[in-house]
Amino acid sequence: MENSEVEMLNDLLDKDVEIREKIKEQVNEFDKKARTMTGILNRVHSTPLEALTNLLESVQPVFLSCRETISQLASIVPENQFWRWKDMWTNSLRTAVFSVAMVEYLTKRDLISLQGVSETLGFKAEWSSRVALPAEDYLHGVITMVNDLSRLAVNSVTLGNFEEPIKISIFVKDLFAGFSMLNLKNDVLRRRFDSLKYDIKKVEEVVYDVSLRKLATVSKESKVDAEMNI
Repeated sequence: MENSEVEMLNDLLDKDVEIREKIKEQVNEFDKKARTMTGILNRVHSTPLEALTNLLESVQPVFLSCRETISQLASIVPENQFWRWKDMWTNSLRTAVFSVAMVEYLTKRDLISLQGVSETLGFKAEWSSRVALPAEDYLHGVITMVNDLSRLAVNSVTLGNFEEPIKISIFVKDLFAGFSMLNLKNDVLRRRFDSLKYDIKKVEEVVYDVSLRKLATVSKESKVDAEMNI
């Protein structure tokens, strides 16, 4: 191997190390923000309904700060190298998706779209070859939201909010029906989807108990489903 080729290879390796270190710095920031969001949202489980709006509004500034981090990543990652580097921020991104989806549900009782999450976190179409929100990461974040909603169904009853489990039950069953129509070939994603059955069962048990104690009005359909799952 000639000296010129050795120098060229060393330059390429040095550039890779430099890019990795710069990405790592931004990923650490993204991870801090993701943990801040989940920390705030974890308080949902102990927050009375009348104080929920203020809690959810407190997450919005963190969403906005994520846009700056994602913009920095887009400026660091070379063109057409998204798939080479994406694993460095995947976990933080899925956590951020969970947070955005959870706030959307608690605010509007609806599922935010992949495009909606992208806009909230500040992804731009022109960055798609450098940073983007893959469908797989979006779905992982949504599944994490359902996991947390099953926990919220239990804790809401403790806080005296007996209608919440019913709303959650309707939402997660509709979501599960939508997931069932997806062609999930990723093994990890498929296993996580299958685990949603246990979350639905947990929610239905709460709905059944609320119905049995006549603490809230449960639709006939939800009541039948709950009884079948007990």
